[in-house]
Amino acid sequence: MQPERSTLKTPPGRRDFLKKAAAAAWATAPWIVPSTVFGANAPSNRIQVACIGTGNQGISILRKFLKNADVQIVAVCDVNRASYGYKSEDQFLGREPARKEVDSHYGKQFGVGAYRGCQAYDDFREIIVRKDVDAVTIVVPDHWHATITIRAAEAGKDIYCEKPLSLTIGQGQAMVKAVREHHRILQTGSMERSNPLTRYVCKVVRDGRIGKVQRVITNVGYNNKAGPGPGWTPMPVPNGFDYKQWLGPAPQVPYHKDRGLYRFRFNYDYSGGQVTNFGAHSNDLAQWGLGTDNTGPVEIDYVSAKWLPKGSLFNTALETEFRCRYASGVELICKTNKRPVGVRFEGTEGMVEATAYAWLARSEPASLITSQFPNGTLRFDASAAHVRNFLDCVRTRRDPVAPVEVGHRSASLCHLGNLAIRLGRNIKWDPDRQQIIGDDEASRMIDPIKVPAP
Repeated sequence: MQPERSTLKTPPGRRDFLKKAAAAAWATAPWIVPSTVFGANAPSNRIQVACIGTGNQGISILRKFLKNADVQIVAVCDVNRASYGYKSEDQFLGREPARKEVDSHYGKQFGVGAYRGCQAYDDFREIIVRKDVDAVTIVVPDHWHATITIRAAEAGKDIYCEKPLSLTIGQGQAMVKAVREHHRILQTGSMERSNPLTRYVCKVVRDGRIGKVQRVITNVGYNNKAGPGPGWTPMPVPNGFDYKQWLGPAPQVPYHKDRGLYRFRFNYDYSGGQVTNFGAHSNDLAQWGLGTDNTGPVEIDYVSAKWLPKGSLFNTALETEFRCRYASGVELICKTNKRPVGVRFEGTEGMVEATAYAWLARSEPASLITSQFPNGTLRFDASAAHVRNFLDCVRTRRDPVAPVEVGHRSASLCHLGNLAIRLGRNIKWDPDRQQIIGDDEASRMIDPIKVPAP
């Protein structure tokens, strides 16, 4: 039986991309290097990776992959050739800086001087058709996650996809289906799942050491960028930036520098604000500690939200609070504050709280965690460990610590919170059928982008 075709939008048409890929194939293979250079990590044993998205987070993830001796990055892809203006203004990023960094790394590693084994693309489809690519990283705006993930799965690639996994609940469902139907490995970029501290804290909760959990509090941060207000003026598209390709399945709208690069996360056409940015970490930890990785809340209540003036380029909530209730009676409160992104579990016999680097506990959990982390803090590169876990699973074909279903359910919780605050009302949710109950308008927003398959 053939798998159903996806209903997600294909990228802007480029009829010659297959021809271009074939023509460039001779240049994509790494330069011939003596086998003695590689030892146990000879090319035939290496996982060949292509990195799609080389901006602020993309270059960080690329560097984590480079540190693994059993990996060979053979291609990079980004719609931006090269520019400043990412999270910090002095970052000069894009596909060409990424390509040069990869080639420089391998040139030094292999001791061969000039090395030109990494090919740069501006269209991800040219990477997907390459037979020599085993896995891809997808570190692009959220509105592209589903399309690229599904195409990669169909092409037989394993996938490291940044969080939040999807732009909408419906797209997340389609991603789960594609990954499982094509027997691929997918790691969601929720790296706190690879952090020994947060892992242990969530285990303490699941083991019942704080008694019956009554309440969970998760934190999301304030917006860390400001965009133009009502009456903003479109800007010319910079040279080297394929804006049409960047928009892809999103509405076709005039260009402004604050629409793209790092700032995409503050517009609902491309992301879900800090609720999905930071919430994809804190709410993911809540799901993990509660043991609800394969389910979710049954009610999502709107509490409050603050917004920019209508007509501003940024349209996601500046501040927000929503509350969820699980079938078990546990209440989850997600709100904007200045505290470090993390999670707090309150139970009948104690409390425990964790962020990426620190913990706080009351009653028995305090002594338990002190025995493991006596300084009360931990400095650990969770992202590097998360990448390593993915690579190990590519080899063993076992599920990673943040598989596609986990990424989907954690993202769904964030999306449901956003639906409640955008509509300004409470929502009832059936986590088994993954359907909103009794609210047609909210149901239509589960997946507002309906477009044909290629």
